[in-house]
Amino acid sequence: MLLRVKDLHARYGKSHVLHGVTLEVDRGEIVCLLGRNGVGKSTTLKSIMGLVRPSAGEVTFDGGSVAGLPPYRTARRGLGYVPEERRIFPTITVKENLLMGVRRATAGGGWTLERVYDFFPRLRERERQRAGTLSGGEQQMLTIARTLMGNPRLLLVDEPTEGLAPMIVEQVEQILTEVHRSGTPILLVEQSIETALALAQRVYVMSKGQIVFRGRARELADNDDVRRQYLEV
Repeated sequence: MLLRVKDLHARYGKSHVLHGVTLEVDRGEIVCLLGRNGVGKSTTLKSIMGLVRPSAGEVTFDGGSVAGLPPYRTARRGLGYVPEERRIFPTITVKENLLMGVRRATAGGGWTLERVYDFFPRLRERERQRAGTLSGGEQQMLTIARTLMGNPRLLLVDEPTEGLAPMIVEQVEQILTEVHRSGTPILLVEQSIETALALAQRVYVMSKGQIVFRGRARELADNDDVRRQYLEV
């Protein structure tokens, strides 16, 4: 497995948020972590990335432990993180935002500015525009593209379709599909079961800081009880 999370616990102060989360992502996969708001999905990604320090458990990436490392060291190991909040630099241009993410690939065929522009032609059109003036969908594209400029070996993506119009959701899903086809595995956090089933080979469902279901995407589609109890509003 490329990424293995085992019995992960995390806290915010006295609040115990993650209760023994275990999940895996292999090379060549899109894996989706599903659940309602507030169940610990984003905290799981932040704990993997080092933005939240785990209180217990293991995080292993490509055979080496990354648990508790600061985020910059985790990124250097090859983990890329697309935050829910996007966190673009609004007062500088699209091109300058992209250049902020540059990390040279360890092998040929990595992500360069030209390759990103080929992949995201809208960003090429907007390269001299201040990032804060982009639409929500364009900002999401920019956040994904900036992370790819770091040439990650695994992409962690947190709620990429949140708040976007259905047409833009389709575009983001297509982008993630193409990123995956280009050779980058993805661990995706989502609330939308439709997006999960459209993209993922395997899914985990989380409730109250614990994994309550794991299996193939089709198994979740066929499991009315799990969807009704943990996912549907």
